[in-house]
Amino acid sequence: MQSNEKIALFIDADNAPAARIDMVLSELARYGVVNIRKAYGNWKNPTLKSWEDVLHEYAIQPIQQFDLTKGKNATDMALVIDVMDVLYTKKVDIICLVSSDCDFTPLVTRTLSDGKFVIGFGERKAPVAFVNSCSRFLFLDQQVEQNITVAKPPRSIKSDTKLINLLRQAIEAVEEDDGWARLSPIGSHISNHASFDQRNYGFKKLSDLFMAIDLFEMKKTNGSVYWVRDKKKAKQQQK
Repeated sequence: MQSNEKIALFIDADNAPAARIDMVLSELARYGVVNIRKAYGNWKNPTLKSWEDVLHEYAIQPIQQFDLTKGKNATDMALVIDVMDVLYTKKVDIICLVSSDCDFTPLVTRTLSDGKFVIGFGERKAPVAFVNSCSRFLFLDQQVEQNITVAKPPRSIKSDTKLINLLRQAIEAVEEDDGWARLSPIGSHISNHASFDQRNYGFKKLSDLFMAIDLFEMKKTNGSVYWVRDKKKAKQQQK
């Protein structure tokens, strides 16, 4: 991704923590400029007071949605309509959705089909389909700053079959004849196939995640180039 991309940010204020908006905007700054910033909710509801306190500070436009029918969420519908309007009328490169509760998967897949990069933010209660459909998804209830701590102990990560298979498949896709694969292409391959981000597992860098799992071995060449190899596959090749 280029750092001059145009970004549109849409926040489901009913289902996202206002306390993490600085983290959201800091992450988006890595990709480009957030030209559109909108937050949706019933602003007469006192539960959104925390969001009201940050709207002006971060230049976020509040979009009022009244609770017209009990049990129905007008906020989600308004958000979806505005995203589609932006896709048709504005020049944006990245769509960012911030929500923890409602399933915006159809919206994400439609946005992806239009050639946009979709970044999602939410708490771990966010629907799995929504998380997986995004180009990249970060959990707001996970520490992802400089003094990051491991969210899962290595033993727990090692037992995460889905994660281990994802890492092994990425290595296999870009490995050389001796089974070693450069870390950078591994990361690129994963990004093209999943909403994976190592920070969701408590690691600032992908290399730190690999180092924490004893199923893989690592080496460094030229002082800074990391290589990774699957120990299991290496043993099979040696037989």
